[in-house]
Amino acid sequence: MDDAQELRLGTRGSQLALWQANTVAARIVAAGGPACRIVVIKTDGDRLQERPLSEIGGKGLFVKEIEDALLGGEIDLAVHSSKDMSAVLPEGLTIAGVLPRENPLDAVVLPRRAEGSRLRAMASIEALAAALGDSPSIGTGSVRRVAQLMRLLPGARFTGIRGNLDTRLRKLDEGAHDALVLAAAGLTRLGFAARISLSIPAEACVPAPGQGIVAIEIRTADARTRAAVARISDAAAGDALTAERALVATLGGGCQTPVGALASVVDGDELEIIAAVVALDGSRLVRGQARAPRREAAALGARVGAQLIADGAGEILAEATSAQGRRE
Repeated sequence: MDDAQELRLGTRGSQLALWQANTVAARIVAAGGPACRIVVIKTDGDRLQERPLSEIGGKGLFVKEIEDALLGGEIDLAVHSSKDMSAVLPEGLTIAGVLPRENPLDAVVLPRRAEGSRLRAMASIEALAAALGDSPSIGTGSVRRVAQLMRLLPGARFTGIRGNLDTRLRKLDEGAHDALVLAAAGLTRLGFAARISLSIPAEACVPAPGQGIVAIEIRTADARTRAAVARISDAAAGDALTAERALVATLGGGCQTPVGALASVVDGDELEIIAAVVALDGSRLVRGQARAPRREAAALGARVGAQLIADGAGEILAEATSAQGRRE
């Protein structure tokens, strides 16, 4: 491999996206690979900041232009939050590697004015619900989070919130909401872990498939870039992502549907996955859980996805898709 020739790394320009891109670039160099030049690509998801993702096509809007640049040879690799990626990639592209997984759970963030009070750190969802009161305003743009949290906080009012993380936190501190629900991984990676008041257990709110995993996408035929990425890929996170993406593919769900999935390595050589599909109004929920050897990650995800369908998940997803279509 000619390590003297730089790789062009495509990314969004958000705070978190640039952290991810620079981390991947630094790790490739540290592992003996070529230098990477960061290429910032503005996506439709970045341009349409005023509308909820569920109304404009979902999180896939954050990757399309980047994948187009990859297919067109304008960049050599793309770095994404894997939960933003479609379950089926465009022909000619593949996920060549992933970084180690950060905390995959959803996190509750409370306003700074609550610091030092009983709201600062919650031991449980029940304690949080009692502290927030009967009708708190909770900022989150995820239909998956809203659908699950409605079951736990039935009186809450949920409002979409977009923008960089510091913008969201500033709006929270200014009183726009009583709490935010965000990915713990993004908060941790950008140095805001101290703002987390509660990491919501997966048993209460199953996180998005791929949450906490940074994925590196390349052209399937690009052997040079594949070799560079292979040097830094984390096997455990890769197996977990394979299982979670297989589950979503089996369900036929996109990245803006009420599907949660979390796979974890257990006992060294086994993978356990938990998953949930929930109606948009929180009225129905179907859960699945299973284990298998890590080498069977894709089959495990597909098996649990099929079981969810058998238990009624297909009907829930069809209704969710129809409802979102009516809002567009």
